[in-house]
Amino acid sequence: MTTVASGFVSFSPALLHAKSRRPFPNFRNRSPSLPTVSASLRSNVEADTTANLYSNIRETNSVSGLLHNSITLADLDPGTAKVAIGILGPALSAFGFLFIVRIVMSWYPKLPVDKFPYVLAYAPTEPILAQTRKVIPPLAGVDVTPVVWFGLLSFLSEILVGPQGLLVLVSQQQVS
Repeated sequence: MTTVASGFVSFSPALLHAKSRRPFPNFRNRSPSLPTVSASLRSNVEADTTANLYSNIRETNSVSGLLHNSITLADLDPGTAKVAIGILGPALSAFGFLFIVRIVMSWYPKLPVDKFPYVLAYAPTEPILAQTRKVIPPLAGVDVTPVVWFGLLSFLSEILVGPQGLLVLVSQQQVS
């Protein structure tokens, strides 16, 4: 395979005939008269330097090191994704319901939150809401933090375990 380096972009003619992973027909096969150029940000000369630079950055930056070593969504197998859906789905729904109850409870500020029915919603959500109130103080006497958390949980629920959620898509993958 020959590679022609131009600046910091290298062009590889061997990639011209590479098979596409797309489910629809490959656009490269439609018109053979149009040249297709595949670009890479790494030239042959700079490959070792870039790899060393990346490893040095990863070693010096603890956050990127932790993220690099942590499990990613792409590493999940479908069985683990189904278990995660089984745990995260009900947990997000339960906390969403508790935050809705807290929204209603905020309309009645003189409720005895240490009594039986109210403590079920107050105890699990108050530590989260107390920390959020430091960042988002009540606006004109109205506590908006339960609304903020309900919105965040709804968003996470849709992104992770919704009908087109990431975990659902991973759980539907075929094992090859």
